[in-house]
Amino acid sequence: MSLFGVRLDGTRSGLIKSFLEDNYVCAGDPVIGNLESSGREDIRSRLAASGAYQGRELEEALSSLDTFVNMMQDGDYVLIADEEWVYLGDLGDYFYDARQESVEGGTAHRRGVTWLKSLPRTAVNSAVQALLASDQEVTRYSGVLPAARLDLWLADSSDVDVETAHSPARVDEATIAEALAVLKAALHSPDAERRERAAAAILHYAK
Repeated sequence: MSLFGVRLDGTRSGLIKSFLEDNYVCAGDPVIGNLESSGREDIRSRLAASGAYQGRELEEALSSLDTFVNMMQDGDYVLIADEEWVYLGDLGDYFYDARQESVEGGTAHRRGVTWLKSLPRTAVNSAVQALLASDQEVTRYSGVLPAARLDLWLADSSDVDVETAHSPARVDEATIAEALAVLKAALHSPDAERRERAAAAILHYAK
């Protein structure tokens, strides 16, 4: 099990709503095609051939995409954040949405996510703060993770109780109802994995 941070800044900061509602994360927006079977050197060649990246920019894009496509695994964890909240999710497999690649700021390179927990950004521990502050778009956490209840590890226990931070009182009832409606719709998806993740998320919320 590994933990990754996906940084959202600039124009990509507006994607967080889509990530949370549609249960996915993405990396980069290069028009280089499906990377499902691509190793690091193939990704490098495609980035170079696109003409959009050179020098340091190419190396940074390569690092993020290689991590996203090849290092992340189904069952790993991901963190994203806005200015006030941090969100923890369970990652699924890489997939390619060709409909999005030609769109400005495209989100073609995706992984499904089952969102598990949210807590105030000011309440997370120093290790999480450092991960979220990384200069890379996608960063793997290099420290030692707990064997269980990763959600409890995220918080600075001296400042906040995680369960209190995640209390439904922090989110209005309309938003909760809308989120549950999305998950219920996913229960009828033709994708068996998506159905299982949606069921797991609903059961987690019901605890």
